[in-house]
Amino acid sequence: MVYVQRDAEGLLLRVESEPFEGMTDTLAVESEELESWLKTREEVHSRLASLKQTDLDLIRVLEDVVIVLVERGVISFTDLPEAARNKLDERALARAELEGLSSEINERLGKPQKH
Repeated sequence: MVYVQRDAEGLLLRVESEPFEGMTDTLAVESEELESWLKTREEVHSRLASLKQTDLDLIRVLEDVVIVLVERGVISFTDLPEAARNKLDERALARAELEGLSSEINERLGKPQKH
């Protein structure tokens, strides 16, 4: 048996293996409702993880767009808010350090450099 909290329409909001404050019902572990809720929850977590990855990819795209706009003189780096400039500077420094480490590792391993 699991302990659950339902909303006003009777939909599951929370499921726990132990009683908790705010619980409104119990369910058999083998119930179809619980199985469906768990599958839906897993799918939501999977889609959120996928969305988070695309967010990370999009951040890099936006960073590249800002760099191109600055290089072409469309905007000035100082036009950006200070917080944005600081974040871009931090990321540029981190990438440069990472690239330096990568080059150093490749040199030690005798691998050709990528340009």
